[in-house]
Amino acid sequence: MIRCTIGLTALLLMLSSFCLADISPTTKAIASGDKKDTPRIQVAILLDTSNSMDGLINQARTQLWKIVNELATTERDGCAPHLEVALYEYGNDSLSAESLHIRQAICFTDDLDRVSEELFALTTNGGQEYCGAVIDKSVEQLEWSPSGDDLKLIVIAGNEPFSQGPVDFHGSCSESIAKGITITTIFCGQEQVGIDTGWKEGAELAEGSYLFIDQNEPVVTIPTPYDEKLSKLSIQINNTFLFYGDQRAAKEAADRQAAQDDNAESAAPAAAAERALFKSSAQYQRASRDLIDALASGSVKLEDLKSDEIPAELRKLSRDDQQKLIKTKGEERKHIQKEIQTLTRQRQEFLTKATEQPGDGSANTLDAAVLQAVRQQADRKHFTSPNGQ
Repeated sequence: MIRCTIGLTALLLMLSSFCLADISPTTKAIASGDKKDTPRIQVAILLDTSNSMDGLINQARTQLWKIVNELATTERDGCAPHLEVALYEYGNDSLSAESLHIRQAICFTDDLDRVSEELFALTTNGGQEYCGAVIDKSVEQLEWSPSGDDLKLIVIAGNEPFSQGPVDFHGSCSESIAKGITITTIFCGQEQVGIDTGWKEGAELAEGSYLFIDQNEPVVTIPTPYDEKLSKLSIQINNTFLFYGDQRAAKEAADRQAAQDDNAESAAPAAAAERALFKSSAQYQRASRDLIDALASGSVKLEDLKSDEIPAELRKLSRDDQQKLIKTKGEERKHIQKEIQTLTRQRQEFLTKATEQPGDGSANTLDAAVLQAVRQQADRKHFTSPNGQ
């Protein structure tokens, strides 16, 4: 088991060697558009949204970008994985009894802006927390990869007995691992209570890790001289996206991108800095909406788009001028991405020195524990960091 208390004073120390992969090689792997042989990482997050879980939800909002940054820089056999995240909430009285107080907030998606949007939309309300049932639904409803080589994870967090509800967790956890899906359980409370109420057993049945946390401990982050600049660059890079296709959907994508910048900033400057780093990675590509990524992946051709599908700022331009603007925007994006990565290195050096001070008690943090569990599972599937860790 992994002991875990919440507190982020070591905010990016654990990721100093994981989050700074050069984007160019992984961009090629992802932008090729051929997902047939691309390794996949699928993570389903199951969150208890009953009354006592406000602290847990705030932690998830703050730490989303840090965790996905870890996943974004892994690779197998030199190939970047296709990363997908799903989100469920359970244990909320606002959800119907017929659904067993369970809701799929979002199915597997590689659009992490949508995952962030759903996280910030969650609210808490008292209810019945049925762990076995929400695991069963996530295993059955989601489109899990059939490949035994892909990394497939469920992370479930809550504070009531794991055995509550009409679905026996022994069966759902066994079904999960039978499909190659490991389960990490996070009990919000004391270690022994989690053990006594089945949380450790559930993790062991599905070959995962058992964690325990104090979900009400306030998030602690270390401000750095680089946070503000990184946040500004994260916003600036939005201007390089050319959203195409259905114009209503394109506007929604642009609005969502900006809104999640605001949400990350409101969670913590550290969260905004981590989001900036993710936006500088190859995993933050929008081939389904952004014309630059779509052209790079070969999924569309500019000449095949209808006039009302072309981004508004390109419509009055000649084809040559359209191509020039697309090239200019793409080069500007790469420049901003490199600047973000450089500033992130400097930020991590600052944080490393800050966390070397005597009296720092941040070794057992939620982010460190979850990342340790993810690394253990990734190692089993032969995923590695760019630095071989």
